[in-house]
Amino acid sequence: MDHSDYTADYLKDILSSVKRIALVGASDKPERASYRVMSFLLDHDYDVIPVNPGKEGQEILGQRVVARLSDIDGPIDMVDVFRNSEAAGGVTDEAIAVGAKVVWMQLNVFNAAAAKRAEDAGLKVVMDRCPKIEHPSVMFN
Repeated sequence: MDHSDYTADYLKDILSSVKRIALVGASDKPERASYRVMSFLLDHDYDVIPVNPGKEGQEILGQRVVARLSDIDGPIDMVDVFRNSEAAGGVTDEAIAVGAKVVWMQLNVFNAAAAKRAEDAGLKVVMDRCPKIEHPSVMFN
């Protein structure tokens, strides 16, 4: 798949079908993008599980933080990656291992090799996009 551009239908299909999102790299700092995106997703009725080993057992926006994807009970529809491009590879491998359906890499996060592994495993992939930015344009048009 060409990851330089996504159709509105592709993004809408993802955002309308996922319900449970693991947000890797979650922060408890309101000035951080991951905090603002998590808040937005919660406000739009997604079930968001924050993932951050340094905050394990604490709460962010009322949600209990887990250390890794494998600590989440039940299915994960989408893994939202707030890590750098290199770290996104390992997160993608974890997403594949836990049976996630989508890997969404945030703005400025690109990892073509990880995207290929995910797609080969049957996952949908988005790179260099933010669901908070995409949601209003694809869900309400």
